[in-house]
Amino acid sequence: MNDVSSTRERLTVGGDLMEVLVGSAESDDEILAYEVSIAPGGGPPHLHRHDAVEVVRVEEGELTFYLATRTGIDRRTAGPGDVVGIVADREHTIRNESAGAARAFSVLSPGGRMERFARAAAALGPEAAPDRVADLAAEAGIEITRPLDAVA
Repeated sequence: MNDVSSTRERLTVGGDLMEVLVGSAESDDEILAYEVSIAPGGGPPHLHRHDAVEVVRVEEGELTFYLATRTGIDRRTAGPGDVVGIVADREHTIRNESAGAARAFSVLSPGGRMERFARAAAALGPEAAPDRVADLAAEAGIEITRPLDAVA
């Protein structure tokens, strides 16, 4: 039996560590499946939306999900075993607001554009200019809508 964990690619996007489990090359651009480790205070600092459906299962720790609803932004905390679905084009973000590390399994479909964004953002490094990351997001069809502190 092969040890596939040794061949998984790891990308650092912002301060979050992504381990790609199924990428666009294996799925004709349809699926991006990955594990993400998010340190306290980590996760995307802005609400955003994209055309991919996203399903997140918290494996360790706690993550806070901000999801747009008809009446505003719903804030919910999820722990180990909890699954959160995010429909396409729904404004959202995911943050680690706890004092401990968190890890989640996530699937996006279609995933090709999201994977290309993650790879490009990782290539910029952790000190990347926010404007450059925003440009990469726009190129990948990710609309950054507003900073989280505008709704929190």
